[in-house]
Amino acid sequence: MTMPISEEGAAVTERSEKTMVRRPVAVVTGMSGAGLSTALKCLEDLGYEAVDNLPMNMVDALVDQGDLLSRPIAITVDARTRHFSSDALMKGVEALAARPDLAVRLIFLECGDEILQRRYTETRRRHPLAVDRPVADGILRERTLLAPLKDSADITIDTSLLSIHDLRRILAGHFKLSAEPTLHVFVTSFSFRQGVPREADLVFDVRFLTNPHYDPRLRPLTGLDAPVAARVAEDPDFDAFFRRLTDLLQPLLPRYNQEGKSYLTIAIGCTGGRHRSVFVAKSLAEWLGGQGYKVGLTHRDLERSGNRQT
Repeated sequence: MTMPISEEGAAVTERSEKTMVRRPVAVVTGMSGAGLSTALKCLEDLGYEAVDNLPMNMVDALVDQGDLLSRPIAITVDARTRHFSSDALMKGVEALAARPDLAVRLIFLECGDEILQRRYTETRRRHPLAVDRPVADGILRERTLLAPLKDSADITIDTSLLSIHDLRRILAGHFKLSAEPTLHVFVTSFSFRQGVPREADLVFDVRFLTNPHYDPRLRPLTGLDAPVAARVAEDPDFDAFFRRLTDLLQPLLPRYNQEGKSYLTIAIGCTGGRHRSVFVAKSLAEWLGGQGYKVGLTHRDLERSGNRQT
């Protein structure tokens, strides 16, 4: 699906001979149990007029409602919606995107099958597509039903390993309502054992660096501790690697900014997400801050990794 959509999560600007501000419309869909209601609440907190479970044939009326004409809008349309159809939703989004006064983006929330099943089991909720059948059947049916939407989405967010705070951060990065053009960079360390962050734009593997795990004195510590940082930094290849990493990013980041991308996630991974990746992510975040970028930093698997090999 081709849509004239800006990458900025703010009031979207289309440049021609004359600048016209286009009103943001965020359409949220995806797997039931993946956090659609949470995402809608996050967008509401960002300043969007939020409407849950709205049939697509009512979206035009909502967008053109008198008291909402200047408000950005976020809606969820999913399998709970009466007469839901992926084709109808895609056609509705395309029709909205064709309007010159709107900047429309389709957000798809994804989640692993096992985690979805666990969420339904823990909450004892019924899956909307498996009222009288096992939850697994409903998940499979819904995944098949929504496949075209996932392929057409402007942004896909896998919530399998995300906390509510992480989801809020990602949505704020893409959909904040400010005209600020500065690229916001988010750096996260992670464990390859736990999987690569799905939201990452750039991923770097630092498993080649000296591993503090094999030093009994350093094993209980993390990459945030000075002795671990010193050990990793003493690796004979670290300085050259870090210099080349920053040399790579230095020309790339301004180009992302020029293309209108407002949010970029860089993921740094090692085996357990406790030592090497943590130190490198922290060092990179400090370098980015020194370059004038707004930087966020987190260590996704730091607590989860415990004392296992990193």
